Amino acid sequence: MKSAKSTGRAPGKRERLAAAAARVLHEKGVEQTTLADIAHAADVPVGNVYYYFKTKNELVEAAIQAHGSGLEELIGQLDALPAPQERLKALLAGWVGQRELTARYGCPTGSLASELDKRADGLDVAVAEVMRSLLDWVETQFAEMGREDSRELAVALVAAYQGISLLTNTLREPGLMLAEGDRLERWIDSLG
Repeated sequence: MKSAKSTGRAPGKRERLAAAAARVLHEKGVEQTTLADIAHAADVPVGNVYYYFKTKNELVEAAIQAHGSGLEELIGQLDALPAPQERLKALLAGWVGQRELTARYGCPTGSLASELDKRADGLDVAVAEVMRSLLDWVETQFAEMGREDSRELAVALVAAYQGISLLTNTLREPGLMLAEGDRLERWIDSLG
């Protein structure tokens, strides 16, 4: 008998559920999101969710993995650019391009990290790994620019983005992120 995985059906539904979980958790938060919300967003019957994920925490973990996969894909695209300054500015442009969504719901990964930090179930550690991957990649870009203070600069850039995401969301002012993106681009240019 063929398993669902070998027929190709499981990865499709499982992936849809993970992507829907990432989206719905961003919009509603972990505590307010139900399995039914995620099933509806993934266009999967609620009863089928339990075939792929036994608990809500497993779905949250899948959402974290979806964030990590999205970051890996983005980094792959950015790495195709020839210079580290271009890669960093393209990263900024992507963040700024999401300013309307950020104004409404905050940073997808940052908001999730903040919410999970208040729990003691290990999911905070999993989401921290996604943030650490971003920091490591940004650090590499500054190191390629010849900066010996590359880690400090990486922390400053990611912290500036997280801070402006919080302000943009709290004040519901996407223009704040646009202005900060311009300032950060000038800052990156001044470092090279």
